[in-house]
Amino acid sequence: MPHATASWLVDNSALSFDQIAEFCGLHILEVQAIADDTASIKYTGRDPVRAHEITMDEIHKGESNPDYKLKMLKGPEPVRRTKGPRYTPVSKRQDKPDGIAWILRNHPEISDGAIGKLIGTTRTTIAAIRDRTHWNISNITPKDPVTLGLCSQRELDGLVTKAAKKAGIEAPTDSRLDGDREALIEELRRERQDAVRRAEEALKTESEFISAAATIIDPFSNNKGEV
Repeated sequence: MPHATASWLVDNSALSFDQIAEFCGLHILEVQAIADDTASIKYTGRDPVRAHEITMDEIHKGESNPDYKLKMLKGPEPVRRTKGPRYTPVSKRQDKPDGIAWILRNHPEISDGAIGKLIGTTRTTIAAIRDRTHWNISNITPKDPVTLGLCSQRELDGLVTKAAKKAGIEAPTDSRLDGDREALIEELRRERQDAVRRAEEALKTESEFISAAATIIDPFSNNKGEV
């Protein structure tokens, strides 16, 4: 459950997005979407420490060195699938035509067979969308299949690179975060650190207040010697 693990690491550590993405096997944009609460699905955090996949000492090493690559104690059990089309939840199936239209428009070099495996659809459906003979073509709007939750960014990038290489063209590079990525990561890290500091200060103030309120003052302590 890489997305749930990434959600936990974002909320409970000061690791960089690159470190979390590398450890969880995700694209950095997916980690950013989880951190910004803009992911198409809200994930419940999964603690990799309790799952014995990593230690807190290893996490602390990564927090102190942004270039450090986290080491997993044991890899999660691989998901075993039988041969056949990709399974898509019922709630997502209505989004398939939009995802197919997006790929056809932005990456015409990808074959119908590859699209079918990625999205979990048939060549007939792909051809109908390409030829605009699909029964619901008037309501189909090209949308990024990653945003729709039909595939991961890593799967899409791998398919685009493979198709570009086969077609003899240069694969497009992801430059959406160039220039300001480090600044964004640093800002998010600073916000988390500020939140932790404020929480610690609030806890300290509360503890001091409780300690002062619990102090019992002897009413006769200032009346020594009096009858």
